[in-house]
This record gives sequence, C-alpha cells and structure tokens, in this order.
Amino acid sequence: MVGYDPGAQGVALSSEEVALSGSAAGMVTRAIISPFDVLKIRFQLQIEHVSSQRREGKYWGLFQATRRIYTEEGLPAFWKGHVPAQLLSICYGAVQFATFEFLTEMVHKSTPYDSRKAGVHFVCGGLAACSATVVCQPLDTLRTRFAAQGEPKVYSNLRHAVSSMWRTEGALTFFRGLSPTLVAVFPYAGLQFFFYKVFKELLAPPPKAGESGGNLRSLVCGSGAGMISKTMTYPFDLFKKRLQVGGFEAARVHFGQVRSYRGLTDCMVQIAKEEGIPGFFKGLSPSLVKAALSTGFTFFWYEFFLDVMRNMKTRRRTNGLAKDPAER
Repeated sequence: MVGYDPGAQGVALSSEEVALSGSAAGMVTRAIISPFDVLKIRFQLQIEHVSSQRREGKYWGLFQATRRIYTEEGLPAFWKGHVPAQLLSICYGAVQFATFEFLTEMVHKSTPYDSRKAGVHFVCGGLAACSATVVCQPLDTLRTRFAAQGEPKVYSNLRHAVSSMWRTEGALTFFRGLSPTLVAVFPYAGLQFFFYKVFKELLAPPPKAGESGGNLRSLVCGSGAGMISKTMTYPFDLFKKRLQVGGFEAARVHFGQVRSYRGLTDCMVQIAKEEGIPGFFKGLSPSLVKAALSTGFTFFWYEFFLDVMRNMKTRRRTNGLAKDPAER
C-alpha cells in the first residue's frame, strides 16, 4: 500500500528500503517509456503559427514522427538522453516515495487527520514531488537537452554536456524551467496519488477475496491516475521544456523555427500569440501514452519491490526464529 497505513499488517520497512524501492521502480519504468518521452519532447519544442494553413513543423503525427526519427537517426534515437533520464528516475523515485511515506506517517502521528484519506495523499504527494523536483532538476534539464538534439549531436556524452553548459551558460542553466515545473508538479503529483488512492479503493476486492491481482490493480489504477493528472497540468510541462532549451537554439534550427523566452510569462504570451491555445497542448497524445505507462508501471513496480523486500525480511526473520531452538 502506497503511503503510511497504521492498520496494515506485515513487516515494516525502513526509509532506506522505501527509497530503494522507489529508485528501482523509476529505473525499470524509465527504460520502458523512454521512446514516448523523446516523441513528446520533440513535439513540445516545435514552433507552428496558429494562423498557418500548412504544416510548418517537422513532425505532425505520432506514427509519422516515429518513422521519421527512426529513418533519420536510427533506433537508438528513441533512447537519447537515457543516461541522465535514468539518473533522474532513480533519484526522483527515491526522494519522492521516501518523502511521501515520511509525510503520510507524520500526518498520522502528529495530526488528527487520517493518513489513508485521498486528500492527505494529494497534499503529501504534491509536497514529495516538489522536494524531488528541486533535487533532480539538473538531471531533467540534461535529459531534455539530449532528447531535443538531432544529428549531428551538440553533446557527445553526459560529461561533455555538463562541462559545456557550465562553461558557456553558468550553473543556473541547470535549473532552467524550475518555476513552471514547481507550479505544475504539486497538482500533477498530488492528483496522481489522489486518483491512485481513489481508484484503488473503487477497485478493491471483497474482504474475503484476499489480495489476489494486487499488482495488476496497481498498474490499472496508476495508468488512469497518470492520464487524468497529465491532461489537467500538461501546459506547464510544455513551458518547462521550452525554457530548458533556452541557449540551445543552434541545435534546434534544422527542426524548424526556434524561439527564445525571457521567462515563464513571456513563454506563455509568445505561445498564445503565435500558436494559440492548441500550442499549449502540443505533444499531448504521446504524453498521455507515456503518462499512462509511466505512472502505471511506477506504482506497479514500486508495490512489487516493496512486496519483495517485505518477503525477504519475513523469510530472514522466520529463518532466524527457526534456528534459535537448535542453537540453545
């Protein structure tokens, strides 16, 4: 069960074990959903005037974009930026889930609120995601830069990217897009945990049925929660991506038009003026597929790894008790 549950039976896990489960869940999920992330970023960074009667961008559909990227850049292109993305997922999963479990436990012990309520999960999930975002933002910026570049590459590897960005743009460039990220991540993550909790309760089996199908239920509930929360907060993800590639315009020229933004407000105004309201939802289709898979698999693998660790601790404890009489 995600979140501190005072009524839960079984072996308690330490904060380190919870963090490890979150990291493992993020790592496995990232490897699965990386192609959808690359597609989403390519669409988000594409400039198209709302008044134009012809296609101005390089990509105009999910299957067309997939074919074009594969033809021009090869299969590995769908895992561009995978190293910083994996580091991001491992770091983000550890901080987010460890913080979430800590906050829900603190709510139970320090406040009159029930830590199992969906509303508590919304607040704790949002705060946990904000903590993880601040810690992991540099890795997110690196991931976006790698996914955004075509051929020839601007950055040959992670070390080259870090040194080049530090030298030419300064340390603050690693935190580009942080303001729209924080604005969006609280409701996005909060809604993920909120709807996950709601769906888990709606799809809970009868008391006598036990916990059969629990992991599959986590996948289904997480997928639904991910799609709803992503749709409701999507524009801020697009703003973040546009701001993160600021100063990176030279690598984007062959993809079409490029723009520079002075900040979040200027980014919103320029997009609304040139691309209209639909511009705020560019890349939504691959993003929804990614959100369904990402959130679903994250909760699935998180619950899976928690169960594995509980079973290991239970077996160790049982074996220890079994040995005691013989040792006396």
